[in-house]
Amino acid sequence: MNKDMTQGNPQKVLWMFCLPMFGSIVFQQLYNIADSLVAGRFIGENALAAVGNSYNITLIFIAFAFGCNIGCSVMTSQLFGAKDYKTMKTSVYTALIASGALCAVLMSAGLLLCDTLLRLMKTQPEIMGDSSLYLNIYIWGLPFLLFYNIATGIFSALGDSKTPFIFLAMSSSANIVLDIVFVKYFDMGIGGVAWATFLCQGVSCMLSVALVLRRLAGIRTEGNVPVFSWNLLGKIAVIAIPSILQQSFISVGNMMIQGCINGFGVSVAAGYSAAVKLNNLVITSFTTIGNGISNFAAQNLGAHKFERIKAGFSAGLKLVWCLCIPFCAVYVFFGKYLLLLFMEESSSVALLTGRYFLWIVSPFYFVISVKLVADGILRGVSAMRQFMIATFTDLVLRVILAFALSAWSGSSIGIWCSWPIGWMIGMGISVFFYRRECREKYITQS
Repeated sequence: MNKDMTQGNPQKVLWMFCLPMFGSIVFQQLYNIADSLVAGRFIGENALAAVGNSYNITLIFIAFAFGCNIGCSVMTSQLFGAKDYKTMKTSVYTALIASGALCAVLMSAGLLLCDTLLRLMKTQPEIMGDSSLYLNIYIWGLPFLLFYNIATGIFSALGDSKTPFIFLAMSSSANIVLDIVFVKYFDMGIGGVAWATFLCQGVSCMLSVALVLRRLAGIRTEGNVPVFSWNLLGKIAVIAIPSILQQSFISVGNMMIQGCINGFGVSVAAGYSAAVKLNNLVITSFTTIGNGISNFAAQNLGAHKFERIKAGFSAGLKLVWCLCIPFCAVYVFFGKYLLLLFMEESSSVALLTGRYFLWIVSPFYFVISVKLVADGILRGVSAMRQFMIATFTDLVLRVILAFALSAWSGSSIGIWCSWPIGWMIGMGISVFFYRRECREKYITQS
């Protein structure tokens, strides 16, 4: 069901829209959490480290999927808010065609370079084979990843966050079952984990794309709708490319940090792999809510209802802070028991590594959540230059500090301390740009 977010109480509208998105990302994160959990519990510590090691490279591909999602979603939201349905359909078709071409390039590059990237990350010899196998299967599933993200971006742009939630709930649940069946009963090892994800994402992708096309066909427009527009592709790219670069540089930064972590041994890498999955559940949830805020801001920008954008920022802060409290409390006080889902208690170094990471990082979720809400507004009103500055400052600082603090302290704890410092500075920059560029330039015009 399509939803016009330019009407009604801003907080109620935004919360009703974003909460299913939060549920969706929880299920989406279960894909990677399930992979690590099954690998760690049923195969061993090396398999857990291999999945975590590969995950940093898969984030590069996810960055492109995320950028395509945001570019298509924001443009579609603006056109939907402006009631320009014919141009909106053309923008969607254009995004789908361009994403297909991009996918072919990514698959070719991935299959050629994945082993090289693993070596650059100083992947230990004992996990190199499993890491490479997992990555190669993952790369063959890139079309499913890319087109599924385009589809969910379109649903969100139309104000429908419930349909993606249903798809993800079903596919992630199936993924957990297939992970266990392929690994425990068919003895397929790390390959079984990858094939389970491949199959579940494939079914989810095909169903979601089919429903998107059906939903668009139900929106009446006059005359023939062009299936491609270079002009619209350029506008989508203006939004998508900074988002792709943002996520790609974050992925490259994470790969560099992973290389630093790998220098402390397989046990530390395994502990980080488990803890970072829990951390990414939170960060990706906040990022997804930020995407919902982008859709809200974009629809209201298209409708020239600037004051609602300011209200959306306040409502977004309340929502993410309500989520910060339970996440922070659970990770600080009960993180050990969550980490034990991924490993045996006898893995004392891995377990302690994960606990230190969660103790240091989770209290600062209140900081990074503010940044991601402000970033959502910046994307929604197409203030991409400011968005990029804030993001890259955070990333560069985290990478530099990870190496500097780990060398100074002689332990991995120095790496974990780089997260809060980068987040605090990045948050200050994002909020500054929100107030200067959005609040003054757009909102005061209402």
